[in-house]
Amino acid sequence: MEEHPEVVFKNGPTGSRAALSNGPDVWEVVRALREIDEPGEDAVAAVAELMRLPEVRVHAAMSYHAEFPNEIDAEISRNDADAAAAFKAWRAHRCAGMSDTH
Repeated sequence: MEEHPEVVFKNGPTGSRAALSNGPDVWEVVRALREIDEPGEDAVAAVAELMRLPEVRVHAAMSYHAEFPNEIDAEISRNDADAAAAFKAWRAHRCAGMSDTH
């Protein structure tokens, strides 16, 4: 992709998704940026350190997200929904197991 040379596409259970070459998915970087309690470049530096990426690669993910926000935001939403469902199932299983022992 000429406009985003750091971005490749990986296939997986959810289909094709944008990722940094030899790195995390773009949605993971964007989600981490949203969760960091720092403004601007401090957030970029924090995510770069957290994910062990050069800051330029964090900027590459941000640039891709700026051009394709619906795609990346949908990945984030899908992951959040899957995580919530998995937690709910784990909790139900755990609670069921506790009631079996009492």
